[in-house]
Amino acid sequence: MAIPVGSKAPDFTLKSKQASGLVDVKLSNNSGKKNTVLLFFPLAFTSVCTQEMCDVTAGLHAYTGLNAEVIGISVDSPFAQEAWAQKEKIGITLASDLNKEVIKKYGVVFPMLAGVGDTSARAAFVIDKQGVVQYSEQTPTPKDLPDTNKIKEVLAKLK
Repeated sequence: MAIPVGSKAPDFTLKSKQASGLVDVKLSNNSGKKNTVLLFFPLAFTSVCTQEMCDVTAGLHAYTGLNAEVIGISVDSPFAQEAWAQKEKIGITLASDLNKEVIKKYGVVFPMLAGVGDTSARAAFVIDKQGVVQYSEQTPTPKDLPDTNKIKEVLAKLK
């Protein structure tokens, strides 16, 4: 079960493949500066995940305008995430939870997705500048997308 609103968001350090090489992505980097939207998704190169990340990329200005950084997290390697982002022109930070530690901390493990193994469930969290969860949603199935309107409503109140 996804961690609830009002919880202290577990900090993490994950790897992301950028043009400069592998870089650390830390939730605490936004502490005191900006809100964070965490979008957990099952797997790169799948149709629903591609739709979600491309839609978020297309509307990224709405999130930045609400003083929020969007981070996509999956159990894919940072190299697979980079290839996918380049192919699909995904413009948000993608972070690799290859060891599945963060999906466990946030309570969003999806066991045996399509019989291939544990992945992330599709989930969204809004974390304020103080590191407190202000929105928590795990979708009923991996094919369902998070409610981006509700996410933006919560961010507008935090600005």
